[in-house]
Amino acid sequence: MNLFSKYKLLGLAVIVATFASCSKSFLELTPPTSVSPETALSTEADLLVATRGMYAGLRTGVTIGTTSYAPDAFGRTIPVLGDVMADNAYQSSQNTNRYTLYNNYTFPVTDANALGFWASLYAVILRANNIINAPVAANANVNQYKGEAYATRALCYFTLVRYYARPYTEDPSKPGLPIITTYNPDLKPARNTVAEVYALIQSDLTQAYNLMTTFTNSSQFSKYAARALQAKVYLTMGDMANARTAALDVIDNSKFKLVGQSDYVAYWANNAIREDQLETLFEVSSDAVSNLAFDALSYLYSQAGNYGDFLVASDLYSLFSASDVRRTLYPTGERPKNNPVVFINKYTGLAGDRSDTKVLRLSEVYLIAAEASVASNPADALKYVNEITSRRGAAPIVSTGPQLYEDIITERRKELAFEGDRYLDLQRLKRDVVRSANYPSTARTIAFTNFRRILPIPQAEVDANPNIKPQQNEGYQ
Repeated sequence: MNLFSKYKLLGLAVIVATFASCSKSFLELTPPTSVSPETALSTEADLLVATRGMYAGLRTGVTIGTTSYAPDAFGRTIPVLGDVMADNAYQSSQNTNRYTLYNNYTFPVTDANALGFWASLYAVILRANNIINAPVAANANVNQYKGEAYATRALCYFTLVRYYARPYTEDPSKPGLPIITTYNPDLKPARNTVAEVYALIQSDLTQAYNLMTTFTNSSQFSKYAARALQAKVYLTMGDMANARTAALDVIDNSKFKLVGQSDYVAYWANNAIREDQLETLFEVSSDAVSNLAFDALSYLYSQAGNYGDFLVASDLYSLFSASDVRRTLYPTGERPKNNPVVFINKYTGLAGDRSDTKVLRLSEVYLIAAEASVASNPADALKYVNEITSRRGAAPIVSTGPQLYEDIITERRKELAFEGDRYLDLQRLKRDVVRSANYPSTARTIAFTNFRRILPIPQAEVDANPNIKPQQNEGYQ
C-alpha cells in the first residue's frame, strides 16, 4: 500500500469516527477496508503525509454525507465570523445570503455554518491526535511533525472554545468543549470545563515549543509560531505577565521581521507562502490546485466580478488617517442601494483561486506585548504599539493610563481588521458589540450577556450524543 492510499484510508477512518457529530454515518463502526491509526502511521514518512493532510483540513473543512462544509474552517467561515459578528464588516443590501444570520444575530441551533465549523475543526483535532499518538521512534523530523500536530490541535481547541463557550475571563468553570486526545470511534464525551480546555491548549503549546526546531515556511507551524499562539492564549485568559513573556520571546528570538509601510500593500497582494520570515508566523495556505475556488475568503470580500457581500463599517474606516497605508486596502466605491461604500481589498488572491488566510502575524505579537505591558510597564507598552503605528504611516500613540489601553485595543482593531480577531477581542474583554448604522436596526447593540454571543452546540451533535445533550448552551434549548 503506498503512502497516499494509506492516508486516504486513515482519513476515512477519522471522518467516520468523528464523535457522533453530524449524522448517523458518524456513529458507524470503522469500515473493514480501513486501517487503525496505529497501523497507518507507523513510519516517519507516514507522519509527513498525515501532517500535510492535517493542514489541508484547516482549509477545506469536511463533507458529511453528501453535504460539503468546505468553507467552514479557516478558509472562510472562521475569519469571516470574527468581523461580521463584531463591528467591522457588514452585509451589503446586494448579497448572496451568505452569513446573513450572523450579520443579523438570528442564527438558530440548526445553523449549517455552526455545524460545519464544529465538525471541521474536530476532524482536524482527530488527525492531529493520530500524529501525536503514532508509535514512531523519536528523531528530529518525528519531533517536528508531532510538535506541529500539538500546535494545530491547540489552535483548533482555542478557536472552538472561544466560539462555543463563554469566555475564560467571565468564568473558567463554565462548560467548555469535549476533550478528545485519543482515537476511539465509540466515544461520546461530555463537555469539559473552559479551564480544562485551556489547560490542554497550554500543555499542547508547551509541548509544541519544546519539540519543534525547524522553520520551513509560513504554511507550517514552527517553534515561534507556537509561542506566538501561546502569547495570544495567555492574553485571552487575562494572564498579562505570561502573555508578555511569551510575546517578547517571539520578538527577541524568532528572527521574524515586521512588514514596513513601503512593503505593506505588496505583502497583502502576495499570495505565496513565505520562507523569508517576514511578518507571517502562520497561515492556512491555498494554491492553484488546492483551494476553495469560489468559496474562498477573497471571493466573499472582493468586488471585481465576485460576491463582494461584505463592506467596511463606517466607524472602522473613520479610524484610518489619510496617511495610514492600511487605508489603501479599503477603497471607496459604489454598490447598488449602499452608496457610498467602502470595499475590503485586503484579500486579492483571485488568480488561480489562491486565498491564504493569515492566522498569526508578528504585528499582532507586538500588540500583545503592548497590551500586556500597560499595567506593569507603560513605557514598554508605548514602545511596542508604536512599532506598528510607525510602520503604517499613522500618528504615534502618546496617551497614558486607561486611555493608553483603549488606544492599543483600537490599534488592534485597525491592524487586524478582516483577519477574524475583533469579535474575539470583544468577547475576552466582556464588552457589548456596538455597531454603526450600517447594520440592521435590530442588531446594532448585542449585549455581552446575549445568549447568541456564543454559538450553539450543533443540533445534530446534541441529538447524537446523549452526554452532551443536557449541556447545550443556554438560550438554545
